[in-house]
Amino acid sequence: MSKKAKIVRIVAPDHFCPWGLKALDLLRRRGFDIEDEHLESSEENKKYKEENGYDETPQVWIEGKHIGTYDDLREHFGLGPDPKEGDTYQPVIAVFAVAFAMALTTCWAMEGSSLEILRVAELFIAISMCVLGILKLQDLKSFATGFVQYDLLAQRYVPYSNVYPVIEAGAGALMIAGLFTWVAAPLALIVSTIGAISVFKAVYIEKRDLKCACVGGGSSVPLGFISLTENLLMMVMSIWMIVKQFL
Repeated sequence: MSKKAKIVRIVAPDHFCPWGLKALDLLRRRGFDIEDEHLESSEENKKYKEENGYDETPQVWIEGKHIGTYDDLREHFGLGPDPKEGDTYQPVIAVFAVAFAMALTTCWAMEGSSLEILRVAELFIAISMCVLGILKLQDLKSFATGFVQYDLLAQRYVPYSNVYPVIEAGAGALMIAGLFTWVAAPLALIVSTIGAISVFKAVYIEKRDLKCACVGGGSSVPLGFISLTENLLMMVMSIWMIVKQFL
């Protein structure tokens, strides 16, 4: 005998609730026979919530028992918070994974099967700097709001928040081709050193619970080891590019 579930969700021309669809998918994957009731306008959705005393939709029932919202449904099944909530390192992992793949494929295209590990490492760090810089530049105000909470120089001179991602992305782009290293590398070394000291002080000395602005403002990435790693990689790359000029 199939398990029964009911879901009430808004499916309207002017509004399509993603949480309703995700709740429906979760029920389907659990093998439920689902009664899918649609609210066909924002006005109907508002009226439904007011009449039944709900704060939001979708609303779910299983075998006649009221479960609640999509988050309540996940809790009912013993699942963790939805990715939209809670701390996550996923954005940083995605940046580093894609940057590494780009470094490998770029080297492969240039050198064929004889990959040079050192060149792969150079490109990996430089591309990571570019991508992280882009993520910060897409919303400078939001980035600055998070950045000034822990960066020591930004706390003394707030406009520095707008300069940091430009240096990060610009230095990364120049380092890919080895252009103007005498300018790009020292600048990147200065900002990354200040960043590393700032993160270390905020996290390991002051024990502050903050979000990292490394992937832009408003992220759910905790300030900690990953944030420190970003700055340490920039420092290593900068020092190597400076040394490389004299080899």
